[in-house]
Amino acid sequence: MKKAYVFPGQGAQFVGMGKDLYDNSPLAKELFEQANDILGFRITDTMFAGTDEELKQTKVTQPAVFLHSVILAKTLGADFQPDMVAGHSLGEFSALTAAGALSFKDGLTLVSKRALAMQKACEAAPSTMAAVLNLPDEKVEEICAAIAGETVVAANYNCPGQLVISGTIAGVEKACELLLAAGAKRALRLPVGGAFHSPLMKPAEVELAAAIAETPINTPICPVYQNVSTTAETNPETIKKNLIAQLTAPVKWTQSVQNMIADGATTFIEVGPGKVLQGLVGKINKEVTAQSA
Repeated sequence: MKKAYVFPGQGAQFVGMGKDLYDNSPLAKELFEQANDILGFRITDTMFAGTDEELKQTKVTQPAVFLHSVILAKTLGADFQPDMVAGHSLGEFSALTAAGALSFKDGLTLVSKRALAMQKACEAAPSTMAAVLNLPDEKVEEICAAIAGETVVAANYNCPGQLVISGTIAGVEKACELLLAAGAKRALRLPVGGAFHSPLMKPAEVELAAAIAETPINTPICPVYQNVSTTAETNPETIKKNLIAQLTAPVKWTQSVQNMIADGATTFIEVGPGKVLQGLVGKINKEVTAQSA
């Protein structure tokens, strides 16, 4: 009977997120105000009362989702007793911070740098992502690999039958045509700014690697199942390497959840905005419980 705490990524945000925490918990209020100082702008204004468009800017979205997740975990106090943690893409930084591998300030600073580096990489090479439904992973991989002259790869293994591909606009469009012809129920471009978790993020990876290299990472209070390795990690050097590789490598969420269950997880608790991960966990394995913190 082990508890796995899981942390969502970009896309889970909504206007008003975190406001109840700010209003009802002195600790949360103090941490949100610290975050405003660290970032150099009042992110709380956008989170609590901004517009969808303002919240959608990568430099805002990523720190906003991180803050909602980490501050919620901290307000749980002694009730936060994870046997293991994992985060989806950006959520891995939230998981590492909640599990004590990163300090609040260092976690937020890295997330902010990651967001800005990804934004730059997106602007340098116009690119996109698409969701593919109801095709085996192997078939999607095979079709992506066969597209000559363009970059297009499997980027997010979200749950069986739901895979996100990432690459150049021409590559993704061609892949979508071929995937639909091969029997995909849907192959739909996503409203994102670029090809996250693909080789096109290499410039952002280089920038983030420098920041991660000089950030102290401690041994977490429990194993962290990282997107790149999908297995339980506690070694700070391994955690660093996987965090750097994460920007250009796929998010292996299905495999991570399966490994957590194999290692004894029976309850998954989502910490942060939305319920996306609860839905994915339910599709990966119907025998386990998934709930909000």
